[in-house]
Amino acid sequence: MNAHIFTLCDTPLHALPEGALWAPQTRTLTVSDLHLGKSDRIARRRGIMLPPYETRATLDKLDLLLDTYAPSQVVCLGDSFDDLDAADSLDEVEKMQLARQQAGRDWIWIEGNHDPGPVELGGRHLQDLRHGPLTYRHIAQAEARGEISGHYHPKCGLPRGGTRPAFLIDGARVIMPAFGAFTGGLRATHPTLRGLMSPGATAVLTGKKAMPVPLAATR
Repeated sequence: MNAHIFTLCDTPLHALPEGALWAPQTRTLTVSDLHLGKSDRIARRRGIMLPPYETRATLDKLDLLLDTYAPSQVVCLGDSFDDLDAADSLDEVEKMQLARQQAGRDWIWIEGNHDPGPVELGGRHLQDLRHGPLTYRHIAQAEARGEISGHYHPKCGLPRGGTRPAFLIDGARVIMPAFGAFTGGLRATHPTLRGLMSPGATAVLTGKKAMPVPLAATR
């Protein structure tokens, strides 16, 4: 097993090395911050042309997890699209791939700050989702418990340089890494993230294997 297994509000959860969260009891797969269509948004707003491969790469990565876990529910924790116009920029092949992914399962788009409105691509659009003791939303709220959120794209420094996307986990919440193929990140040492997490929090680095380390020891 390459996942990091833990509990939040007595709910078993698996932090997957690919950067997704698996809840086996409800067969729910959660991903955050896909930022589909980012290259299109950058071209429209900045006039900078980037290879438009990030959407396909992100959807292909998601395909592998859907094949492996066969979830009955998928929760996308906001900023699934880089803006609402980016949702319209998907080509027909990408739209068909997304439609196949949604087929036969409950697909939920959580509202993000980049994509605050519904998209015409199937699924349900919610501000947040309550699932037993857990609440799924885009941006963490300081006093929440049982919260699963995204938004910050946390990353941790590596001993030999560079960074790796990471989950941040404590007894009250999980802050998820960005799942998108073309996303930046915020260091786990940033005061905003340290202020949200308890002193005994764990960072779980993504990669070939989910690697838990004390958040206090990260850089």
